[in-house]
Amino acid sequence: MLIYLVAGEASGDILGAGLMSSLKLRFPDAKFKGIGGPLMQAQGLDCYYPFERLSVMGILPILKRYFELLQMRKRLRNHIIEESADCFIGIDVPVFNTDLEYQLTKNNITCVHYVSPSVWAWRENRIFKIVKSVRLMLCLFPFELPIYKKHNLSAVCVGHPLADEIPLEPDMHKARKKLGLSDDSQYLAILPGSRGSETKFLVEPFIETAIRLKQKNSRLNFIIPCANERRRIQIEKYLKEHPTDFEIKLIDGQSRDIMLASDVVLLASGTATLEALLLKKPMVVAYKVSAFSYFIYSRLLKIKNFALPNLLNNKNKNSISDVLVKEYMQDKCTVDNLSKAINELLNNNEQSNRLVSDFTKIHKSLRKNGNEIAADAISQLLKNKLNS
Repeated sequence: MLIYLVAGEASGDILGAGLMSSLKLRFPDAKFKGIGGPLMQAQGLDCYYPFERLSVMGILPILKRYFELLQMRKRLRNHIIEESADCFIGIDVPVFNTDLEYQLTKNNITCVHYVSPSVWAWRENRIFKIVKSVRLMLCLFPFELPIYKKHNLSAVCVGHPLADEIPLEPDMHKARKKLGLSDDSQYLAILPGSRGSETKFLVEPFIETAIRLKQKNSRLNFIIPCANERRRIQIEKYLKEHPTDFEIKLIDGQSRDIMLASDVVLLASGTATLEALLLKKPMVVAYKVSAFSYFIYSRLLKIKNFALPNLLNNKNKNSISDVLVKEYMQDKCTVDNLSKAINELLNNNEQSNRLVSDFTKIHKSLRKNGNEIAADAISQLLKNKLNS
């Protein structure tokens, strides 16, 4: 059994590694090739390219890398077709994977897509190409299934493996002890994103917010988990050019422990917000892209809220509140807005307790033993192919 997989960022690496582990139980002699991160490589992935090369966000960054991505996709497609792979699994990264899946399907390669593209949020017409490109869609969230049923594409809700992995009642004290942090201090975790383009736009307002907060609360401490070495260099460069008179601690990785150990989390919109929700952490979510990218994206969006906790809350009707967490996009991502929202969370235990209750409801709804469900669905698809 030869299975190709492509993931392009840390969240996809987590999903891919878990899926590979479960697939190996069903296909002990399977070989895995493609693009993935350290977790997938640890599971045995023969990796063709550094997976960070796929991690781009925004129209201009994608255009700048267009020909590089095109060549990567072409070479990968040729490998998959020449080796007659039994299955291709695209994990998120729809800009790269959907076209690859379309080309592979035309060459009789069975294609699965893991993590539904946000067709319910913007550019719904993408569904027509997706239907022609894959045989199976693995969705993370229940509210994503109806659109695929409407278009007669086989889809399975697997929940989110992080919901299975993270306990319903995480231990904040244990995380602080592991990191050597005091139980008597307050901590703000700052996560400006795993992509270079995210950090580029968010590091300034996030650090300036830390400065504002420190002026009013001397007990507050700041920790930034660096997603990788490139992000550490990028953040260190900013801090060197804009020094603060207090310590902002940088730690390689360990984002989950750092979020859990913190009182509040300030972070870029993305999978990390789901992880913060599962850790039951009060959070403030923000996002910025270039003015040109925002001009385009804002005209394509169909949704009112963009942060995952708010989307899950609204779709699943878990809370009487429409907005669980404060979110600030583009021009609203200001030091005034961010610092005010964080201060409210630091000083309002009642609000934090309500969030824990709402987050727990969502957590339970996403616990489905996702790796096993995903592997079962792919296994059945491949067995049906062999028997047809």
